[in-house]
Amino acid sequence: MSKPKVLISDALSPAAVQIFKDRGVEVDFQPNLGKDKDKLAEIIGDYDGLAIRSATKATAKIIERATRLKVIGRAGIGVDNVEIPAATAKGIIVMNTPFGNSITTAEHAITLMLALAREIPQADASTQAGKWEKNRFMGVEITGKVLGVVGCGNIGSIVADRALGLKMRVIAYDPFLSPERAKDIGVEKVDLDDLFKRADFITLHTPLTEKTRNIIDCGRARQDEKGRAHHQLRARRPGRRTGAGRRAQFQACRGRGLRRVRRGARHQERAVRSSQRDLHAAFGAATTEAQENVALQVAEQMSDYLLNGAISNAVNFPSITAEEAPKLRPFIDLAEKLGSFAGQLTETGIIKVQITMRGMSPR
Repeated sequence: MSKPKVLISDALSPAAVQIFKDRGVEVDFQPNLGKDKDKLAEIIGDYDGLAIRSATKATAKIIERATRLKVIGRAGIGVDNVEIPAATAKGIIVMNTPFGNSITTAEHAITLMLALAREIPQADASTQAGKWEKNRFMGVEITGKVLGVVGCGNIGSIVADRALGLKMRVIAYDPFLSPERAKDIGVEKVDLDDLFKRADFITLHTPLTEKTRNIIDCGRARQDEKGRAHHQLRARRPGRRTGAGRRAQFQACRGRGLRRVRRGARHQERAVRSSQRDLHAAFGAATTEAQENVALQVAEQMSDYLLNGAISNAVNFPSITAEEAPKLRPFIDLAEKLGSFAGQLTETGIIKVQITMRGMSPR
């Protein structure tokens, strides 16, 4: 039986390359290939796995040419550079590494909060301009302040833990956060309106989905045409601050309403979202440890799948252990054959599939 073959088309740690080799996977390391879409499309059909970072764009066109491809591994959290529906339609597993850079990203959020508290970006720009405006940039302590965490999942809970270590009080809004989990991590679960009333600092750790898009804006609380709630970011008491804006600049909430540190920001929600997207995407995971961790993790995950059928951290398929994989493989093969057969029975698109199973243990 021939070895599975993996293409690494972005810069990845040499240690990750070695993991593939040590596990018995053939590796083709071409760290600059991801920038050449045509070349990638030309050779992708020769590989069982594709390991990428952010430079490679796994488009539907490339996936269509990937006749052997079984798995795409993204060294990092975001998979917006992979056309997941196209991959799923071809039965290609798409994996990411959601935990390898969680600590680094959480530390970055704390760093931004401290910079905001002491107005570091503005004070630095003033000092670099030859000024000494000591009284203008009067900061605040974070000890005893209330941190509002919107999204208390993996990264948000680490931020909360670090904030508690800094003697802050932490309140959190997350519809998936159970009261028991909130108690375990030492935060108070609140609704979003209450969070904005009480928090001195606010940090967002939610994915950008249809449910979270535009959830915050600078005006009054309202609902959009789809019935989604929008919550105001306007300060309701002196001293509230929130990290926002591009290029590590912030918008500080003081006194009545929002004081815009940088003119021209028309929508606070847009600034908040671009801060999360640009600052955290560009710098949030930018530590040596994080880059190494995600590279090693994706190599391990892809090797496990190609060699043993184990699936972990897939965004388009449930997790399967190495022990479960051999038992489930016949059912996956059967489902593939039934789907192919059903597709040949009709000349129109299939609208609905109903599956009835018999003879399997409920366990």
